[in-house]
Amino acid sequence: MSLKKGKKRNGWRRLGRALLYVTGAIVLLLIILVIYVVSVSHIDPPAITDKQSLQWQRKPLDSTSYTLGNSWFRKSESGLYELYVEGKPFERGVVEGKLTAELIQRQEDHFTDQIKKMIPSQSYLKFLRYFVGFFNRNLANNIAEENKEEIYGISFSASGNYDFIGTNYERILNYHAAHDIGHALQNMALVACTSFGTWNGASADSSLIIGRNFDFYVGDKFAEDKIVAFYHPEKGYRFMTVTWGGFTGVASGMNEKGLTVTINADKSDIPTGSATPVSLVAREVLQYAKNINEAWAIASKHKMFVSESFLVGSAEDNRAAIIEKTPEKMDMYDPKGQFITCTNHFQGATLGKEEKNTKQRDETASGYRFNRLAELLQQHGPNTVQKTVDILRDRYGMHGENIGMGNERAINQFIAHHAVVFEPKKKLVWVSTAPWQLGKFVAYNLDSVFSMKGLQYDHEIYDSTKTIAADPFLQTQDYKSFVAFRAMKADIMDGKEVDVKQLIRLNPEYYHAYVLAGDYAFKRKQYKAAEGYYKTALTKVIATKAEEDHIRRQLEKCAKSN
Repeated sequence: MSLKKGKKRNGWRRLGRALLYVTGAIVLLLIILVIYVVSVSHIDPPAITDKQSLQWQRKPLDSTSYTLGNSWFRKSESGLYELYVEGKPFERGVVEGKLTAELIQRQEDHFTDQIKKMIPSQSYLKFLRYFVGFFNRNLANNIAEENKEEIYGISFSASGNYDFIGTNYERILNYHAAHDIGHALQNMALVACTSFGTWNGASADSSLIIGRNFDFYVGDKFAEDKIVAFYHPEKGYRFMTVTWGGFTGVASGMNEKGLTVTINADKSDIPTGSATPVSLVAREVLQYAKNINEAWAIASKHKMFVSESFLVGSAEDNRAAIIEKTPEKMDMYDPKGQFITCTNHFQGATLGKEEKNTKQRDETASGYRFNRLAELLQQHGPNTVQKTVDILRDRYGMHGENIGMGNERAINQFIAHHAVVFEPKKKLVWVSTAPWQLGKFVAYNLDSVFSMKGLQYDHEIYDSTKTIAADPFLQTQDYKSFVAFRAMKADIMDGKEVDVKQLIRLNPEYYHAYVLAGDYAFKRKQYKAAEGYYKTALTKVIATKAEEDHIRRQLEKCAKSN
């Protein structure tokens, strides 16, 4: 062997040893990191001295209703579940957990099933567990003791099937930040909610009316078991909220003083650590504020790690305003007029002018939906509860253009977890029934519900004289076509073979039908067909600039592949 070859071989050996050393160091670092994350992501539950409530048992009134002391739980003929709980935080949580145990467990099943569909990789799911654990390592420090005790009480009724994710308490606590984490990680699915209010001359009887769509989609099954919950806490005001099993935060709610809170997501930067979940800030406002100024004072105390708009309606003020909050700043949007509208961008004098906010307004569906909302309010004239429901159900674009069923630019995107209408001075709330906001809206009177002394026998508690009928759209062929379209879309997502021409026939004005067909053909190397679908998509009303950019990139790929 020559000296040159020997030196070369020794060089490779030294490089190999160096790489082995570096690789070993990286592996060791990763092991240390995992150990660290596991240790810091553990969250100790609050210390509870009296746990006698864990021995309490619910009593059945019939197959769908239960009582536990003065608290109760039942399923309405409307399909909505109804819950009333009272007492101290931990006891309240225990009672809520025992009354709704089946829903808590089923909701976690649905939630995790949907995450597995979105992230089928088991290894990535495990990584995500550690990421979320690290991200939320200080979560408990940012949540009020009252909320932690209530969540801890609920956690005793959670499923035992998900210990690999975390303890019951850790999981339920982290689920309260799920909205914020998803919002922060991807800025995707900025839950594209719409809310608005009218009062004085903009309302037919001059009183305040608030309407909102909560467009939060985690799969169809997640929205099946909606709960209209009535809380009588030991401290603060009594209030109602539309929620789901195990969730004590607030997305839409009203308290006994006629103060309402609804939340709308806005554009956020990726944060560096946890803070108070948006829904728990809204919960505190609902429980402890009776007017807009008090709501502002409560919201200003909390640090949040995503950007959010809180539309606050107040019977005392007979108007509404929007508290706009980012991790660093806070603003108030008060139009000083007779109506207010809110989608997914800021409007305040400070935050509304920021570049990332105007980009959010102009490059997503938020600005378009905002303009359509203003147009409908003007067209409908002085507002009523029925007109509010009609607006929440509107599925068209500007000037009534058919932009396809399910378009994110429409106020009704056919993904709403729930829709609500509030009349704060009358303490009335209307809650939508399935599907989405198309079923009937049933009315609850807070004064009537809170005057009940327990549930002595199973009976309806909503006011049937104020029910708003289901949308006639449910009886049309267009509705049937949309249901079939969604089923075919799900088949495509699952990798099944479909007839894309039939998909398009079911929803011909929807740009996304052509995008789905184009992507389907492109995946099968049918570039000419894909090109035709993409070009047609560009002639339709496209929801976001990001989606338009995707279409144009695909067209470039088609041109290179033809």
